[in-house]
Amino acid sequence: MPTPSAKSEAAPTVPGPTPGESITAIVPARNEEIVIETCVRSLARQPEISEILVVDDQSTDRTAEIVRGLMQEIRNLQLLETRAIPAGWLGKNHAVWEGAKHASSRWLLFTDADAELLNGATARALRIAEEKSAMLVSFSPDQVTQAWYEKALIPFVYCRLAKYFSYDAVNDEKSEAAAANGQFLMVRRDVYDAIGGHQAVAAEVLEDVALAKRAKAAGYRIWFGSGAGVVRVRMYRSFPAMWEGWKKNLYLLIGGTPGAVYRELFSVVPWIPFALIILGLKAPIAFVAGLGLLVARHAVYASTLLRNQFRGIYILYYIPAVVLYAGALWASYRAHSRGVVEWKGRRISLKAAT
Repeated sequence: MPTPSAKSEAAPTVPGPTPGESITAIVPARNEEIVIETCVRSLARQPEISEILVVDDQSTDRTAEIVRGLMQEIRNLQLLETRAIPAGWLGKNHAVWEGAKHASSRWLLFTDADAELLNGATARALRIAEEKSAMLVSFSPDQVTQAWYEKALIPFVYCRLAKYFSYDAVNDEKSEAAAANGQFLMVRRDVYDAIGGHQAVAAEVLEDVALAKRAKAAGYRIWFGSGAGVVRVRMYRSFPAMWEGWKKNLYLLIGGTPGAVYRELFSVVPWIPFALIILGLKAPIAFVAGLGLLVARHAVYASTLLRNQFRGIYILYYIPAVVLYAGALWASYRAHSRGVVEWKGRRISLKAAT
């Protein structure tokens, strides 16, 4: 990826926003030198965004340097820097809260440094807000997967989460269901302030879901939907990073109780097919029955993949997906039981699982 030092002095200047546009984009960034330029440039292409605030969260790499270079050509880009994290706050929550305090627009768009907005993304979000009278609009991004472990685990996780966070239920004002994705979460500033902003969810690992819950509980309409063609994200670029990320979040996403973990493991692991296949070492008919049931499980997974807008070819990763998912869920449960997880070089204290 080109860096500021590699740019020609004659590089074209990105036009600034036209008057009257009213979105401030806020990007928390901790050691994001690989992805920050793509993110910022995708935001700069959105004419509805009047200012871009990148909040450098004590990075030790070239994140801040890259943003300063981009500021020479993107006139509405600013770099903010956090100091010590106050007691009771998580680092990301503190960073976006600091960004929000400097925002001047009617709408706030919180997005992650690894997110890339496609052309027309913010226009679509504003249109949905107007059509649905929604004060909070969030997209679940297209997931870019390259390595085999990404293709196995990430689609499987999102297919499972679709069970817990139904778009229809979230968007039904009569339902108590609420959810959002912090990779694209746009909220009106007055509503954000009214529900306490990130200060009210300072210690929440799933701060995006927590904000959506607060907004809906306060009587504001929210809208959550697929980000296909709107925003895309490659969440993790190594197996350790992927494992660390889901270890932090997965326990909470499936319910946050030991009972929810056991129910989920019972549901997703094909215990009976596996048992029959093992028994088939002595009784061939059991092997055939187990294999048939396993094929049926593959067929169900293929249907689920397509329904959730993933490629059907990911069915080939079904068995590795089950193994990785079960392992990550159990690791997440154990981490929450101990009350500590690691994320981006920081130890995060958690409420112990009960």
